[in-house]
Amino acid sequence: MDKLHPGVQDLAEALPQHSRTDIQANLYASWHPTEAFGIHWDDHDTVIFQLEGAKRWNLYGATRTDPLRLDVETPEKPEGQPLAEVVLQAGDMLYVPRGWWHAVAATQGRSLHLTCGLTPATGHHLLVWLAGQLLHSPTLRANVPTVAGPAERTAYAEQLRKEVAEALHQHVVSEFAASLDARDPGRPAPSLPYIGDVPADPGLVLALTTARAALEGTAGAVVLRAAGYEWELHTSVRPALEALVSGARLTLGDLAERSGLTVEQVAALAAELVSKDAAAVSQPR
Repeated sequence: MDKLHPGVQDLAEALPQHSRTDIQANLYASWHPTEAFGIHWDDHDTVIFQLEGAKRWNLYGATRTDPLRLDVETPEKPEGQPLAEVVLQAGDMLYVPRGWWHAVAATQGRSLHLTCGLTPATGHHLLVWLAGQLLHSPTLRANVPTVAGPAERTAYAEQLRKEVAEALHQHVVSEFAASLDARDPGRPAPSLPYIGDVPADPGLVLALTTARAALEGTAGAVVLRAAGYEWELHTSVRPALEALVSGARLTLGDLAERSGLTVEQVAALAAELVSKDAAAVSQPR
């Protein structure tokens, strides 16, 4: 639904600014009190918004801590009565953590609710990313001594353990989170017909396609990381970039006024961002 409804799209763009995760929005409509999916669990956190009618949620909790869809064990189905029974009315919101078993059914008449799935980054993802960061190491690039003797195998394992332990320093989670934000491609947004040069039209609207863009300052410059790219720009554009990173949709004229640049200069910046699919230009709504 986030690709079809402008309001849901706005919600799906705003949530990643707070959760720092990918968001997918699904719409569920029910006309009778039949449980479509039975008792089940999801491998992602969910935020539910009841839009119309009412829906009953039976919550059973988790039988395995933070289960994954591809896991070494399958969570056991819960036994007994639910921990809680919640009836959502129009305007209510519910958060269901990953792995919590639940069963859902309409109470009476028509029911409509929106579910936003928040895809988490786990320790598994962090270690996979860390392995990529360590590819500069000859130890990581070397063949594993599977046919060598015990002494060589032990020495290799010890060297590997040492390098991985050093890489797991106290700031590694922050670096991993920053990397996720910088590489997030965002939500595809058409910028037609402005896919090449962007005209210096002060009424055109510019918006980033990712809600997880990051802005950092350096000596005499500002660094923007978005959609897998990095730009080092003059500090004069910082006010404009801060507004874009906050999720605002602003006209080229507004951005020029905020930054003290000309509309032509802002249009050139917009063209660069659009060329890397980090932003989209549109007419005012």
